[in-house]
Amino acid sequence: MGFTMGLNLLLLLAMVATNILSLYHLSSTLQSKPPTLLPVPDHLLHQLQTIRATINHLTRLQPTTTTTNTKRPSIPSDLLLYTHLSPIASSCHQHPDLLHKYMTYTPFSLCPLDSSLAEALILRGCHPLPRRRCFTKTPPIIPTSLPTNPFAPIPDNAIIWNPYTCKTFYCLNPYLGFDPKSEKAKFVTFKSDLDLPIQQLLAIANLSHSVVRLGLDIGGGTGTFAAQMKGFNVTVLTTTMNLGAPYNEVVGLRGLVPLHAPLQQRLPVFDGVMDIVRCGHGVNRWIPVTALEFLFFDVDRVLRGGGYFWLDHFFSKGVDLEKVYGPLIGKLGYKKVKWAVGNKSDSSVVKNGEVYLSALLQKPVSK
Repeated sequence: MGFTMGLNLLLLLAMVATNILSLYHLSSTLQSKPPTLLPVPDHLLHQLQTIRATINHLTRLQPTTTTTNTKRPSIPSDLLLYTHLSPIASSCHQHPDLLHKYMTYTPFSLCPLDSSLAEALILRGCHPLPRRRCFTKTPPIIPTSLPTNPFAPIPDNAIIWNPYTCKTFYCLNPYLGFDPKSEKAKFVTFKSDLDLPIQQLLAIANLSHSVVRLGLDIGGGTGTFAAQMKGFNVTVLTTTMNLGAPYNEVVGLRGLVPLHAPLQQRLPVFDGVMDIVRCGHGVNRWIPVTALEFLFFDVDRVLRGGGYFWLDHFFSKGVDLEKVYGPLIGKLGYKKVKWAVGNKSDSSVVKNGEVYLSALLQKPVSK
C-alpha cells in the first residue's frame, strides 16, 4: 500500500513537470513575432527524455492488481454472510488466519470443538465471535441428574473432555477450584486481615444501610464466590475463561451464570446495576497499568452509588503498590472501608518483594 501510493505520487510529479516544460516551450514560441518554428533547446530535450525514461522505469516497478489479489486468502462464505448482518470487531480483521480458520465450518451441522481457537480470538479483542449457524456438541450421555447444591461433586460425563488434556475431574489440579470440598471453606473463614468472610461483608453493608442483592465476580474461576453468595440469596455473575480447563462448564453445572469474557473486555452489564464487584487473583500486577485503569473505571460504570468494589488478594511489588497501584485506586475517589496489606507466603516475597492487598471500597453517590 505505501509503495503504491509513493509510486503514484512520483508519477504525478513527473507528469506535472512534463506539462510545465511543454507550456514553457509553447509560451516562448507564441511570444516571438515571426510564426516560424524555433528549434527545441537541447537542455529541454534532455530533461524531457530523462522524465520519460523515469516514467517507464517506475511503471515497470509498479505491482499489478492481479499480483496483489492472488496473495489474498479466500474468505469463508459464512464470514461474508455474517458481515451483512452485524459489524465485526476491527481486531478480528487483524488476525485473518485465526478468524478464517474459526469461520471455516459447515453450516447447520455440529460446531467444531475448538474452544481454544475461540479464546485465542477473544483474548486478541475479537469479540463477539461471528460464528452462529452450527449446533453445539453435547456430551454423548446426558446425566440423569445434576447437583442443586453448588458444592456437590459434578459427574465426569457432564463435560466434553476432548479439548482438554485431562479427561476427568480427578486429573485436574484441586487448587484451581475443581475440588468441591476445599472450595466449600472459601469466603467463609478468617485466617488473616487479608480475608473478608461473606458474613462480615454483609454485616458491613447492613451497617451502612446498603443492600447487596446482585454482584459480579471478575476472573472468578469455577464460581465459588458466586456459589457462596447464592446461600445468602445474592445473585453473582462470574466472568471466566477456560484456558485449558473447563471453568465455564463447571460454573454452569454448579447452577451459576458464567460470562465468557476476558479482563480487557467491557463488562457485559448495564451501567449502575451492580451492588458489588469483586476482583480475584486474575487481577494483579501482570495486567498493564493502562488496561487495569480501564478495568477499574469500568467497574465504576457498572456499580450503583453506595455499591462495593472488593479487590481480593491483589498482588504486586510493595514499592509498586505505594507508587503505582495505590494512586490508581485513589483516582476512583471511593471510601476505604477495608485496606489490608500483607506479604505473600511464597518465594516471590524474597525474589520480587511482592505483597497482597485486600481492599473493600464503597462508591460514593455522584453529585
